[in-house]
Amino acid sequence: MGVVTKFIPLACSPQAAWKFMADGGQWPHWAIRNVLASTPLGQNRWQIQTPRGAGVLQIRGVEAYGILDHDFIDPKDGKWTVPARVIPTSTGSLLLMTLESPPGMPNDAFERGLMELEDELTRLAQLARRL
Repeated sequence: MGVVTKFIPLACSPQAAWKFMADGGQWPHWAIRNVLASTPLGQNRWQIQTPRGAGVLQIRGVEAYGILDHDFIDPKDGKWTVPARVIPTSTGSLLLMTLESPPGMPNDAFERGLMELEDELTRLAQLARRL
């Protein structure tokens, strides 16, 4: 089982980054490999369409502390609980995400997911320039 922390600088304020990320309706714009569409379910929950079928995204955010912890419930790969933070920097903000391979997930699937996340974080950084 692997544990990896990914981070990316964002050229926007931490407040703008947090608001964008806390809105599951925005995820199809940046999580381009894993969230094809999202529909609000209420209480910070979204029904998401993934390449593997329907899933759920639940965000447990606290704006004052930059917390964006979330559960990504995938129909095939199971539940990923992802601690995430938006941290202020002198040039904008920094997004940190820690991912742990769910029990039973093969190492190659975890590594593939990390590569997909790299694409998504690159897209997020591009969008952040406009926030």
